Amino acid sequence: MAAQTPRRQDTASHRTPPAHTAPDDVALETALLALADPVRQTLVRELADAGDWERACGTFDVPVTKATLSRHFAVLREAGLLEQRDAGPRRLNRLRKPEFDARFPGLLDLVLGQGSSAPRP
Repeated sequence: MAAQTPRRQDTASHRTPPAHTAPDDVALETALLALADPVRQTLVRELADAGDWERACGTFDVPVTKATLSRHFAVLREAGLLEQRDAGPRRLNRLRKPEFDARFPGLLDLVLGQGSSAPRP
């Protein structure tokens, strides 16, 4: 009897593609809740400083477990802030700033520290 060669499993092809929410379908409360968390604020700021599709999920230096980080990315996707795509074993990210700004003008700039933070007299 001939020995069977074990099949090579390509784990990247078995990964479920991420589901994305269009910013036009996001309620203000959902957007605010997504942006209220300090870890998610860090992710958004770092993505704003990077080019589209430059940052993989594992490249962020945040004090959470891998599972918690995955949840943070899911919350950002559900709020219409983040788009992700798989490239082999890596999941790459893009901040959907133009689309989010069209839905909630100025909100992302406030979170990114680009809005005016000077107190009013």
